[in-house]
Amino acid sequence: MTLAYDVSGTGPAVVLLHSSVCDRRMWDPQWSDLAAAGYRVVRCDFRGHGDSPVPDGPHSDAADVAELMEHLGIGRAALVGSSYGGRVALELAASRPEAVTALALLCSALPGHAPGAGLRAFDEREEALFEADDLPGAVELNVATWLGPDATDEVREQVRAMQRRAFELQWTAEGFPSPRPEVDLRRITVPCLAVSGGHDLPDFRAMAATIAAQAPAARHLELPWAGHLPSLERPEETTALLTHFLKETTTPD
Repeated sequence: MTLAYDVSGTGPAVVLLHSSVCDRRMWDPQWSDLAAAGYRVVRCDFRGHGDSPVPDGPHSDAADVAELMEHLGIGRAALVGSSYGGRVALELAASRPEAVTALALLCSALPGHAPGAGLRAFDEREEALFEADDLPGAVELNVATWLGPDATDEVREQVRAMQRRAFELQWTAEGFPSPRPEVDLRRITVPCLAVSGGHDLPDFRAMAATIAAQAPAARHLELPWAGHLPSLERPEETTALLTHFLKETTTPD
């Protein structure tokens, strides 16, 4: 198995997919509560994050997650995805609909989205820092951009450490072109909660609205207090939101 992962609990499977800013440790606040609520909870590190190695060739994160599920004997699971993890969840739901029972998308990215001014400006600033070999500056840019006003200093340091780890793994790694498939949201028919944050970049608020408008069983929920990483900014509130959604859509054993 390529991906580093953890498993806890028994019951219907819930797979937690992290933001590209973070790794599987971002789910620490939700981990024990979801297992205690009656679910078999899985979290993994995408390649080049946390404890997973950098890619050694073209790959698909969605295919990696599907392989992990098969490795664990999980035929169907609810997917909870944060930011880039939401994009991976959408790609998996579109390519293997029989494997997904529900989607909870927290400030999700969306395949095929054309970046708006805010996201383009962030990408340009980050690229300039990379070109200047300023890894600490790139880390601080991400911490400042992706955490909302409710994030504590401790959470900011946690995100700082996770982002630094990803950059250190990827800094000198050879890049490989990987498939980035389009997703027809109209074909994703499982229950879907598309969450956005009132303090997030407008791109992600627009993507949540698009998902809700096009996926037949999706709805959009805006959290006015949230930035881009609500599960870390207000962990108890986000855990309660996820638990309620899973109870509505997934019946524990």
